[in-house]
Amino acid sequence: MDNSLPALDFPAVGKREIVAKFDGGNVTSDAGLLLLAQADKKLGLIQAMAGAIGDPRQPGKVRHSVDEIIAERVFAIANGYEDANDLHTLKDDPALKVACGRRPETEPALASQPTISRVENMATTKDLLRMAIALAERVIARLPLETKEVVLDVDATDDPCHGQQELEFFNGYYDHHCYVPLLVHLTGPDGQQRLLGSMLRPGNASYKRGLFGMLRRAVRLLRVRLPDVKIVLRADAGFGYYDVLHFCERHGVDYVLGLKTNRRLAVLSTPVQMEACSYFRSKGNDYRIFAEFAYKAGSWKNLQRVVVKSEITLGKLNTRFVVTNLTQFPAEIYQFYCARGEQENRIKELKLDLESGRTSCHRFFANQMRLLLHTAACMLMSVLQEAASGTIYAKAQIGTFRLRVLKVAARVVESCRRIRFHLSASYADQATWFHLNRRLAQATT
Repeated sequence: MDNSLPALDFPAVGKREIVAKFDGGNVTSDAGLLLLAQADKKLGLIQAMAGAIGDPRQPGKVRHSVDEIIAERVFAIANGYEDANDLHTLKDDPALKVACGRRPETEPALASQPTISRVENMATTKDLLRMAIALAERVIARLPLETKEVVLDVDATDDPCHGQQELEFFNGYYDHHCYVPLLVHLTGPDGQQRLLGSMLRPGNASYKRGLFGMLRRAVRLLRVRLPDVKIVLRADAGFGYYDVLHFCERHGVDYVLGLKTNRRLAVLSTPVQMEACSYFRSKGNDYRIFAEFAYKAGSWKNLQRVVVKSEITLGKLNTRFVVTNLTQFPAEIYQFYCARGEQENRIKELKLDLESGRTSCHRFFANQMRLLLHTAACMLMSVLQEAASGTIYAKAQIGTFRLRVLKVAARVVESCRRIRFHLSASYADQATWFHLNRRLAQATT
């Protein structure tokens, strides 16, 4: 034990005193980084992101490649270290070094926080666009070639700001100073929602700021890989405007969009609402009814099919509207629309489990870079979640999965031929590790 380091004293056991010091050497509490690195090899994510960034640094003075810096940052975020300041000490962590391609004992430490921050500020707008496209391509590449239909879910959320960041504004809807990121999730034939793209937007951004550019790129990339795929756009009433409908019609995209209630919609749905009220008065039970009618707002060029749901719950009348060009029965249309609520859970994972709100750089585009790094971490975690199919963690959220599967202690020993990770013999989920390692190895060979 190194006597020069401060000690922590704990209650004695029997007559033996308990002393703890941070001098354990090559010991890690994050052995799960090995699984994250294996997931990245399956996806090719880090290499694609780094390849999108132009590096203006002088090669003779570079100690840390862009690939390594991106890997270090993304792996740290995925494993719960969302603050780059954490890498002041984590840069020496043996598991993180191995995950980034460095030997734990005989090679120098990874990049420190200042180096990482400089790279985050180094990316240009063109670099960021190429990174976003590279991320989307890797997600779409995971869809089977026989995929017939995909769903694009679009939603915005708030990213509170607590300083003087560029383009942060007060947003009346969220009632604070913030950014308003736009997120697109992709659902394939397996029903799994995958984060396809994220765009940081100013705090005063309207619903369509950046929307059509993101959708246009998503549709183009999908049809490059799946030329005959049916694409359905699904979004809440915040996107239920005619220019969104017009975009979908021009690009051959089906749509199911919420509509905000107005006086004309209330009049057209009056018979449905009266039927719901009549049933409630006679039976006294909660009741739900679906119907449809043709509707054309003043600024719209064509009549549109509107599905209405009217229900009485706990004695209160609730009526909602959805505009669509799908042909299913009204109840099926509305049930399909309600499934978009799953995107809210995915957004919560990104914000709460992966702390995507750490957009505290002064420069707006540096914060966009950070959001893309958090997006990449989310994509890697989704690969692990899918590989966990057949285990008790098949439906676990990111925070639970990380705590139970990735946060594993190990002693790391490097020899001339091997790097050994001696994991805890009492670890409860050893079978899960074997399962994940086997599934990921099959995918990467």
